[in-house]
Amino acid sequence: MTKRGRSALVGAAFLMATSAIGPGFLTQTAVFTSQLGASFGFAILVSVIFDLIAQLTIWRVVIGSGLRAQVVANGVLPGLGHALSVLVGLGGLAFNIGNVAGAGLGLNVLLGLDVRLGALVSAAIGVGIFLVKDAGRVMDRFTQVLGTVMVLVASYVAVAAAPPVGEALLRTVAPTTIDPTAIITIVGGTVGGYITFAGAHRLLDAGLLGPAAVPQAVRSAALGIGVASAMRVVLFLGALGVVAHGGAAAVDPANPPASVFRAAAGELGYRFFGVVMWAAAITSVVGSAYTSVSFLRTIRAGWERRVTPMIVGFIAGSTAIFLVVGRPVTVLIAVGAINGLILPMGLVTMVVASRQARHQGQVRVPPPLAAAAVLVALAMAELGRRSVMGLWR
Repeated sequence: MTKRGRSALVGAAFLMATSAIGPGFLTQTAVFTSQLGASFGFAILVSVIFDLIAQLTIWRVVIGSGLRAQVVANGVLPGLGHALSVLVGLGGLAFNIGNVAGAGLGLNVLLGLDVRLGALVSAAIGVGIFLVKDAGRVMDRFTQVLGTVMVLVASYVAVAAAPPVGEALLRTVAPTTIDPTAIITIVGGTVGGYITFAGAHRLLDAGLLGPAAVPQAVRSAALGIGVASAMRVVLFLGALGVVAHGGAAAVDPANPPASVFRAAAGELGYRFFGVVMWAAAITSVVGSAYTSVSFLRTIRAGWERRVTPMIVGFIAGSTAIFLVVGRPVTVLIAVGAINGLILPMGLVTMVVASRQARHQGQVRVPPPLAAAAVLVALAMAELGRRSVMGLWR
């Protein structure tokens, strides 16, 4: 494989991972750790297993067939792909409002800029990435560098927080509390909505497709899940250390992740929060816009030739909405749950497609993996039903 091909594989992994590691990701981890303590480790374990099953299934089908997920879905049931595109686009837009806001908050902490000005500056950087000649390679390198920075900085904070690692390990496999809302929210925030398809669609655009590319795609998917999971674990440990030493009240509900970083490492930790928040938010702005438009571009003839203007418009639109309505913490948590509800539809669709005669010889999803994917879809659908019923009550 060429150097460019290897770069695309790593870039796809980091695009998926950094798309998952957004402001909502940081907020969810801090909030649920303060609520569940060490037992939140169980929800993380379940989410990692679900993520692996979902990603390995979806990437196999998309890369093996050489078709975007919505095109595959339209082949399963006419119109299903368009419905999936609309849902992914709406979910991506909702996420991107929070992403832009998070980027503004990160620059506010780092440079003292007004949050709205910081959001505008960050949006301009996101737009600039897609206006360069080789936007794909720039996007790959951008997400790799910032993804690595996030994991390293968050790891420092986790060590500084001195978490009870033994208790975390025990409660990860023997929790005292199991919260369905926490599970569906963090699965939705890590692999729901557009995030599931980000890396696979990036590989298609890089020309890595067909049955021969599936093994490399599977390794890329596993790397992406590994990066996102590592970030979730170190954030969990950092928050757990803060909760263990100061109680749940140590996590400020107005800005949960910032309070964790500051409590763990003082003012330096707070500045580190600004670094992580901005890096998480700006890479998610890029990933959300790119992947959402990769779905929307096939809805109407002619949109395939207007991808860059659509991405620019997507970023500009989400920024404008933020400037008008803002971003409360509760919205970031709710959006994760909503995107988790998209996963069952997309996952079942990919399993059905893998069994269609038109894809035989191109797509091979081993029966055990297909069965596990169906079980994950059913579990997520039921968890989603319970969460929705809980909201109504």
